[in-house]
Amino acid sequence: MPIQTDIQYFEEQYHLPPFSDFKSLKKEGTRIITHADGHIIYDSDGNAILDAMAGLWCVNVGYGREELVEAAAQQMQKLPYYNSFFKTSNEAVARLSAKLVSIAPEHLNHIIYANSGSEANDTIIRLVRHYWSLKGQPQRRVIIGREYGYHGSTIMAASMGGMKAMHEQSANEADFEHIRPPYGFLYQGNQTERQFAESSARLLKEKILEIGADKVAAFVAEPVQGAGGVIIPPDGYFDHIQKICAEFGILFIADEVITGFGRTGNWFASQTMNLKPDVVTLAKGLTSGYMPMSAVLVSDKIADHLINEGGEFYHGFTYSGHPVSAAVALANLDLIEKDGLIERVREVTAPYLTKEIKRLDSHPLVGETRSFGLLACVELVKHKSGPVLFDPIGEVGMKCRDHAINSGLMVRAVRDGMILSPPLSFEKTDIDITLEKLQQALDATYSELMK
Repeated sequence: MPIQTDIQYFEEQYHLPPFSDFKSLKKEGTRIITHADGHIIYDSDGNAILDAMAGLWCVNVGYGREELVEAAAQQMQKLPYYNSFFKTSNEAVARLSAKLVSIAPEHLNHIIYANSGSEANDTIIRLVRHYWSLKGQPQRRVIIGREYGYHGSTIMAASMGGMKAMHEQSANEADFEHIRPPYGFLYQGNQTERQFAESSARLLKEKILEIGADKVAAFVAEPVQGAGGVIIPPDGYFDHIQKICAEFGILFIADEVITGFGRTGNWFASQTMNLKPDVVTLAKGLTSGYMPMSAVLVSDKIADHLINEGGEFYHGFTYSGHPVSAAVALANLDLIEKDGLIERVREVTAPYLTKEIKRLDSHPLVGETRSFGLLACVELVKHKSGPVLFDPIGEVGMKCRDHAINSGLMVRAVRDGMILSPPLSFEKTDIDITLEKLQQALDATYSELMK
């Protein structure tokens, strides 16, 4: 039996991968990715696929960067692992902490490490509730999020998120509430952008008053809702949100798992959007996906209570502050700076994507195109007038995604939106190829529907 046939068999017989319909997957099979270089991934059938999703929103510097491989190898030889318990730490994570503080908004000077965005958000849930207990207000437990928000797949992180399908699978814990997001494509109607920003933010105030401000611990939001479909807030939305949080003394959590580390043209979307969160979730682009690692940026306001009044915080993981992950993260941040990737996004590729993606607006399947930094969505519709959405939602998006992959382009379908989140190392020519292949996928999908 050829080795690749072995691999396919092993995969289909023994592996239960994340976010999968196992019955369908067993029937249709799994694509085995064998290697990658630059912006191209290769599968076991020899197909070369342009990765316009940067893995899963994370491979910011592209594949095959020897600098990150070398950083991991050197750290493994020196200190492959030691824990951060027992009043111990390691050199790599100490240096990484200093680096993160140097690039973060100035009031965020403390870091807690974990291994994934889900774990980081679980940490935040405990952290903000513990903070309020230290402040003598233990009843402040409710965290308000937004529909379509994604904050991870642990029971608590999924409960904090606004994905109803996840709530229906035993991830709907108490003390989490959700409001409608500022999803202009669905909800703006004939409001101006200014009116929509205000009316969308007002939903938070109404929810706080409904619950009782003395019970609300925090509001959590992604600056741009990524896995929810690249939902971009209107200008002014977060100005209103932050004023409401301040009015009621609510903590503001910014989930920057997707938007962090250059994707919006600054190190963090909080800087791009002038946000002043009390806590920030980081992961993905921290190591460009080369090693698992996440982090929580903690404001001085919260850290001071933990340090001076908190005693022991009974929280952490075996691999918190893993030295190899920290070494790779440091090398990755150095690469982002050395290659000028943030400046490239801000000055070249993001403006170019914003302009060029509008070429798809005239396609009969496209209801809207939108982008922010190097994040974009092409919304598919049954009819442009209205617009009229497909029913059931999601099937056409999956068809288009499959056509894109078959044409050599990796994209993601969220409902009937085609999502792009390319590596920050993309050039204009890569964007041209991406949009050309996406156009081909739209044409193939439309032809299939017409038949």
